[in-house]
Amino acid sequence: RAYAAFSVGRREGLHSADALQAVTFDTELVNLDGAFDLASGRFFCTAPGVYFVSLNVHTWNYKETYLHIMRNARAAAVLYAQPSERSVMQAQSLLLPLAAGDAVWVRMFQRDRDNAIFGESGDLYNTFSGHLVKPDAEL
Repeated sequence: RAYAAFSVGRREGLHSADALQAVTFDTELVNLDGAFDLASGRFFCTAPGVYFVSLNVHTWNYKETYLHIMRNARAAAVLYAQPSERSVMQAQSLLLPLAAGDAVWVRMFQRDRDNAIFGESGDLYNTFSGHLVKPDAEL
């Protein structure tokens, strides 16, 4: 199989509840073969290869936004915004080599400050997406 893709969103805002919290999602836009689990917030790779992954979030006024894009139990990239009077849209993207069974997910990382992402039930501000760029068989 030479395809895989997911695109999910979160409409509700989220405040960190503990130091290492998985971000879950409530909106499925694309979920080929059901490889993304909304409840756990994880994409489980079944088609190994190189993936393009992107995370877009809306920050919350006066709150820190500190997230990691995770590959299994290791942080692959950071999305960060300092507390500010204004909320902003932040984005992070990267290419990741994934093996069958690898999980890609977003972790909210809490430090001393209140950590949050903004959301409203009527709009989709926060999205997490990925797709297979190059299957292992072609590497």
